[in-house]
Amino acid sequence: MSKMAKSGSPMKKPRPLVRIVLLLMSHRVIVSFLCFIAGVIALLLLPILAKNTYISENALMPGSANPMLSTQDVLDAEKLVDELMSLSLQSDDAGIEISRMLLKSVGDLSAEVSQFQFYPQANKFHPLQFFSSHFNDPDQENRTCISPSVSTVGIVRAPHGDGKEAIILVTPYNPLKLDAGEALSLGVAYSVFSLLTKVTWLAKDIVWLAADSRYGEHESVDAWLSEYYAPTFHRSGKSHINLCSGSNYHQVTENLAVGAEPLESFRRAGTMAAALVIKVVNGSKDSQDSLSIYAEASNGQMPNLDLINVVNYLAVHRHSLHVRVGKFWSLLESECLKMIGGTIEFLGNVVRSLNPQWGFGIPVSEYVEGTATLASSLYAQALGVPTGSHGAFRDYQIDAVTLVISPKASPYNLGKRSEFLLRSGRLVEGVIRSVNNLLEKFHQSFFLYLLTGSSKFVSVGIYMIAFALLIAPLPVVAASLYSDAVTSQPESDMVECSESSSSAALSISCGSWRWLYAAKSVFVIHIWAVVVALLPYLICEIPNITSRTCSISWILLSLFTLHIFYNVFGSPYSSVHSSYPHNEEWAILKSVMIAAAFTGVSLMSVVNFAAAEIGALLLVPFCLMAQPLKLDMGNSNVKSLARIACNMVCVLCLFPPFTFFVMKGLSEGFSCFDIGEFWTWVESLWLWNSATYLYVVLVHLPCWVLCTHLLLHPC
Repeated sequence: MSKMAKSGSPMKKPRPLVRIVLLLMSHRVIVSFLCFIAGVIALLLLPILAKNTYISENALMPGSANPMLSTQDVLDAEKLVDELMSLSLQSDDAGIEISRMLLKSVGDLSAEVSQFQFYPQANKFHPLQFFSSHFNDPDQENRTCISPSVSTVGIVRAPHGDGKEAIILVTPYNPLKLDAGEALSLGVAYSVFSLLTKVTWLAKDIVWLAADSRYGEHESVDAWLSEYYAPTFHRSGKSHINLCSGSNYHQVTENLAVGAEPLESFRRAGTMAAALVIKVVNGSKDSQDSLSIYAEASNGQMPNLDLINVVNYLAVHRHSLHVRVGKFWSLLESECLKMIGGTIEFLGNVVRSLNPQWGFGIPVSEYVEGTATLASSLYAQALGVPTGSHGAFRDYQIDAVTLVISPKASPYNLGKRSEFLLRSGRLVEGVIRSVNNLLEKFHQSFFLYLLTGSSKFVSVGIYMIAFALLIAPLPVVAASLYSDAVTSQPESDMVECSESSSSAALSISCGSWRWLYAAKSVFVIHIWAVVVALLPYLICEIPNITSRTCSISWILLSLFTLHIFYNVFGSPYSSVHSSYPHNEEWAILKSVMIAAAFTGVSLMSVVNFAAAEIGALLLVPFCLMAQPLKLDMGNSNVKSLARIACNMVCVLCLFPPFTFFVMKGLSEGFSCFDIGEFWTWVESLWLWNSATYLYVVLVHLPCWVLCTHLLLHPC
C-alpha cells in the first residue's frame, strides 16, 4: 500500500481525455466493429450526400455571349479535313505531307506558327528517377536513326492582353495512321483557331498544339511542356544524320525540312491558365452527340471543379450534348446495390412522410448509377495514372481536361459533318471564352472531390469522414494490445528483470522494452519490401522477356529474398525471446504491425487520398481480425470458426496479384485472366511515377505478409 493510501488521501483521478482513451481501449472489439461498419456505411451514403455542381467563379459567366463561330469557319475546317483524309490514303510520306499542310494552314491564318520535334523516350523503370523524371532520356546514338515526332504549334497573340497568360488547345493525332476521328478533331480545333485570329475580345494568348502522337499522346504533349517550362540545351540530331542509312536518312532529312525549328526559335506564350484536349471518336451509341469528360491526372490530381462545370453547363444547356463520365458498368447490374438503393429509397419515403422538408434518399436507379460513377472516380484517382494527355498539364499545376466527343453519326458521314463541326466548335469557343474572362487562375472551387455524375460531386470534407472512421480503430487496437501484453507479463519475468535493477520502476520499464523485438521484425519485413520494390529494375534488364515471365520471376525472387532475410535477420517468430516464453508476444507483434500500417495509410492519404481510402477499406479488416489460427482452432465455437474463415478469405483476396484481378474484374468485367496482366499494370504504375506503386509494395505487401505470419504464429 502506498504512502498516499496509508494516509487516507484519495487517489487522483485521471484526466477526462485519458479516461476516454482507456474506455475505448477496454472496449476495443465493439469500438473497432462500430467504426468500421460506420465507415462502410458512410461510403455507401456518398451518392446520397452528393451535391449539384455549380459555378463558384462569377467571372466565368458561361454562355453569357452568343457564339461567333460562323459557317464559313466550318467550311474552311471541312476543306482541311478532306485534304487530311486524302493525304492519309497516300504513300508512306503521308506523315510529312500532313505536317506540311498543318504548317501552311496555320500560317495562312496570320498566326505565329512553328514546329516542335522530339524523339521517343526509353520507358524503363529506374529507382533513382522515381518522382523526378517521367521519361528517361535515351542515348543520343540510339535516337539519331529514329524518325522524330513533329508537332505543329500555332499562337494567337491577344489584342487586349499583355502576353502573360495563355489558353492551350491540344489535338493529338497520328500522322502515320490518321483516322476520321483525328481528322475531325483537327478540323474542330482549326475552325476555333481560325475564329480566334479575327476576334477582338481576347485577353489571353491562344496556343494550338497539333500534337504528333505517333509515339503516344501523353508523350508528345509532355515533351512540348518540358521544353516550354524547362528547356534543355542539347546538340541537334542533324550532326548525326550521316549515321543513318537509306530510307532513314531521307526520312529524318525530310522531317527536319518540314519546319522543325532549332531550339532557339521555340515559340512561347504566357503562363498557361487552362488547357483543353479535343478528341473525336467513332459514332455515339446514344440518340444524340455525346461528350465524355476525363479529368484524372497523376496521383489522383484533379483540375479545379469549375473547369468541368463550365464544360458540362455549355454542353448540356447550350449545345444539347449528352455528357458522360466514367463508371463501373458491371456495378449497374449489381443486385446488392439495387437492394441497398431500395432500402435507402424506402427510408427516404418514410422520413419525408414524417416531415416533407427533410430531404433524404434518392431513387434506386439514380443511386446505382451514382455508386457506379463514384466507384469509377475513386478507382481512377487511386491508380494515379492519367486518363488522357491532359495529365501532362496537371504535372505543371495547370487545370486541364480531355473532351472526347462522339457524334451520333459516323465520322465518315459527310452529310452530318458540318453540323457536328459547328456544334463542337461552338462548345470549345464557349469554354475558351469563359476562361478568357478570368482575372486569375482557377481557385474558387474544389480541387479534391469525387464525381457521382456529370453534374454531381462529393467534396473532400464529406468523403474524408469515411476514411477517418475506417482507420480510427487502428491506433485504439494497437495501444490496447500493447497495454494488455505488457500488464500481463508473468511475475517470473518481472522478478528476473528486477533482480538486475535497483528499483521497481526499472523493472517495469524493463518489461516495456519488449516491443523492440516486434519492431525489429516489422522493420525487417519493410526493408524486404524495399528490395521487392527495386527488383523490377533487375528484371527489366533481362532481354526478350514476356510479361508473364516477368510476373512469375518477380514473385519467385520476392519469396527467395524473403527466405534470405529470414536466415540473416530472423523471422517474425523469432520475436518470441527466450527470456519471455509466454503467449502474448504475438499481441505485441500485431500492435507494432498495426501502428506501421496506420502510419503508411495516413502518409498515403497526403499523396493520394483515393488510394488511401481504398487501402484502408481492404487492410483494416485483416489487421483487426488477424490472430494465430492455433488459438481459434482450440475453440470450436462459432465466433472462432467465423474468424478463421474471414482470415482465410483476407489472405487470398489481399494477395496483391489476386486483388488486382478482382479490381480489374469489377471495372472491366470478369473474363480470362493472365498473370502477365499484373506485370503490365505494375509497369504502368512505375512508368507514370504513381505513388500507388510505392503504397502497394511498401505498405500493403508488408502488412499482408505480417498478418499472414500472425495467423501462423506458434503462440
